[in-house]
Amino acid sequence: MELLGSTLTATYAHPKPTPTNFLPAISSMTSSYRDRFPHSNFTHSLSLPWRPSTYYKVASNSPTLAPYCTRSQRACESTMLPFVSNRTTLFTRYTPDDWYRSNLTNYLESDASRHNSERLRVDTSRLIQDKYQQTRKTQADSTQNLGERVNDIGFWKAEIIHELDAMIGETNELTDIKRKLERALMETEAPLQVARECLFHREKRMGIDLVHDEVETELLTEVDTILCCQERMKLHLDKAIAQLAANRATQHELEKDLSDKQAAYRIDDKCHHLRNTSDGVSYFRGVEKVDATISVPESWAKFTDDNILRSQSERAASAKLRDDVHNLLVVTANELWNHFNKVNLAFTNRIAETSDAKNKIQVHLAKTLQEIFQTEMTIESIKKAIKDKSAFLKVAQTRLDERTRRPNIELCRDMAQLRLVNEVYEVDDTIQTLQQRLRDAEDTLQSLVHTKATLEHELAVKANSLYIDQEKCMSMRKSFPNTLRLVGFC
Repeated sequence: MELLGSTLTATYAHPKPTPTNFLPAISSMTSSYRDRFPHSNFTHSLSLPWRPSTYYKVASNSPTLAPYCTRSQRACESTMLPFVSNRTTLFTRYTPDDWYRSNLTNYLESDASRHNSERLRVDTSRLIQDKYQQTRKTQADSTQNLGERVNDIGFWKAEIIHELDAMIGETNELTDIKRKLERALMETEAPLQVARECLFHREKRMGIDLVHDEVETELLTEVDTILCCQERMKLHLDKAIAQLAANRATQHELEKDLSDKQAAYRIDDKCHHLRNTSDGVSYFRGVEKVDATISVPESWAKFTDDNILRSQSERAASAKLRDDVHNLLVVTANELWNHFNKVNLAFTNRIAETSDAKNKIQVHLAKTLQEIFQTEMTIESIKKAIKDKSAFLKVAQTRLDERTRRPNIELCRDMAQLRLVNEVYEVDDTIQTLQQRLRDAEDTLQSLVHTKATLEHELAVKANSLYIDQEKCMSMRKSFPNTLRLVGFC
């Protein structure tokens, strides 16, 4: 485990250099004694893991024994070493003082080395304890930060869940009101079709009854009203579809954010509960150098807060749209119902007027027929009278013709002659008068017959109008769509 921070600088970190010339030089010894000189091997200390570099380092400089070498050389030059005792005296390596100094130096260096080692152990124990406490505190701080992070994620996750539930509920309610609006829009097709059928059937009226009356005016108004209501419904339907798309997009963002929060919650909660004895802990070299973060706590919280605010804004717009649609359905139902009643009232009044006109025509037709019958009887009586007068005229003319055969003086212009002449004139004038009256009666009869035909035609026209208004139109308008159906509840 790599320890972080810096350690205190102790005196053992920079020990005093070992003297390199505490022993006399041995480079001038005879080769026969070099092999017998005791040798101490210090190379094994180089492999120690905590070796002080200055204490265990082998002296790199060879000791110099220049005075001894010089004196030895001089002895060699002056004498030829004739005795063994002289050889021993001459080739002794060190003096007793050197030996004692060497031992004393070893003792002092041993004490210094042990003192430095003891200080190193104490400082190392303190350092280990301090770093352990520091590491535990750092881990505790990290654990606490992870716990706080888990709490923050849990808080925002709860907020997202609450907002997501509200958004799902609002979307469902908007979907329901959209379906009601669609059903209400479909229900307006029936009244529109009925109104158009009524206009189409009333085009089949005949004669003078093909009039632009109040019924036709109300029917046209009803058609315009229904079309206007349909346009408003379609406009709000388009708004509802667009709002549903916005709600679903916002819901998708919330669900994505919630999914990310849940994944982050699981990961951070797992990290929060990890301990030194937990399974799955391992080394991941260099992971602390990898920075894959893309946000800071402020931007992280702002991202979720913006999603929630956007969702709340969309929910408010959706709720307002639902209220507008509900009000539109109520207003539309009332408008259609009022115009339906107006049209039906106009139909009722028109049917009453037409029925009254038909009844009056029937009365006049009956009177006309009676008058025609009387006129025909009068004509027959006139003809009979003319025929009767013809007999009188024949008698008078026959008498006058016979009297023209009287002989001579008998052709007298007497009273009888004068009366017969007057009788012929009178009867002829009577016949002429009766014939003129006969012609007048026949003309009157023709007028009556024409009036009768006119009345019969008008009666047929009124009967046709009554059939159209009463049987065809009103039969279709007997029942109006239920108000609940118009507001989309059925």
